[in-house]
Amino acid sequence: MLTMADTQQADEQAAGGAAAATPAEKRADKQAARLARQMRSFASSHGGSAEGQLAHIGRGRTRIALVGANGEWGNLVADSYLAAKKAAEQAGIALQDDFDGELAAKVRTGRYEWSRMAGLQLGGPANA
Repeated sequence: MLTMADTQQADEQAAGGAAAATPAEKRADKQAARLARQMRSFASSHGGSAEGQLAHIGRGRTRIALVGANGEWGNLVADSYLAAKKAAEQAGIALQDDFDGELAAKVRTGRYEWSRMAGLQLGGPANA
């Protein structure tokens, strides 16, 4: 007589050993592929490589902060942490735990960023 565990194992073997992906996993895979293409493009345009950091930004979304080898930086947003992590793995982006220390020191900011950070306090452009 087969137990429930035996039946489940037989079903998995018949299906090729992998359980069917849920709709959320399918969405994460599709988004991860798109984000990975964007991350590879960013890396190749900014010195050939990049590092990143993932941060939860609310409502299940995750910010992917990227820093290129030349110091240029950018952000992408994923609908889930799973999609962001998969994208980084697919793109070969090394992920850091925090956006401070060595990663932050690599960021190169220009005149525009400094004026936007200062805002009205130092005569930067107004937030209109």
